[in-house]
Amino acid sequence: MRGHPVPLGFVFRSRAKEEKAQVADKAPVTDSKQPRDPQAPKGRPTPKRSEAQSQRRSVANTSTTRKDAAKRQREERRVQLEKQRQALAGGDERYLPARDKGPVRKFARNFVDARFNVAEFFLPMAVVILVLSMVRVASMQSIALMLWLVVIVLIVLDSIVSGFRLRKQLNERFPDQNKRGAIPYALMRSLQMRRLRLPKPQVKRGERS
Repeated sequence: MRGHPVPLGFVFRSRAKEEKAQVADKAPVTDSKQPRDPQAPKGRPTPKRSEAQSQRRSVANTSTTRKDAAKRQREERRVQLEKQRQALAGGDERYLPARDKGPVRKFARNFVDARFNVAEFFLPMAVVILVLSMVRVASMQSIALMLWLVVIVLIVLDSIVSGFRLRKQLNERFPDQNKRGAIPYALMRSLQMRRLRLPKPQVKRGERS
């Protein structure tokens, strides 16, 4: 009895089923009971609970550390400003602002504070002149205008003389130190009334530096 021929399609389908079965047998078995983090990207393992808690604690500690650092900086700045305020009142060189530090600036302050400066009386004289100029009398207004001119001329002349004298003494006492800005610093101080000057005067009138 002659056997019937086996269709080729049936042979290929049988081999394909066998290969799929072998691939399925070799595939790793995953634990379907482990829940997947809904926020975790597909294809990545879900982080453990201990790791997640550790990350949260790290973020919280970092935030607390930054707050503490900012608080310390504010406290240090407040202490520094308080020391500067006390130094301006007492003359402590260690905590004075940068523009007031150094032996050159100290000498310039003492030079101004030890003498009478025309410029320091500018404010009270300006008040008197202003009152005179408000009087509805032509002669009084003329006097006020003349006083303005006299005061301005005296201040300019006194400042020029003081500047030359201070420059000469600075060059003699501090030949090798930086004296830049010391003259304008002293002249600006001379424009202020003595009791309003900061740092506070450390010498008396007529006292030599």
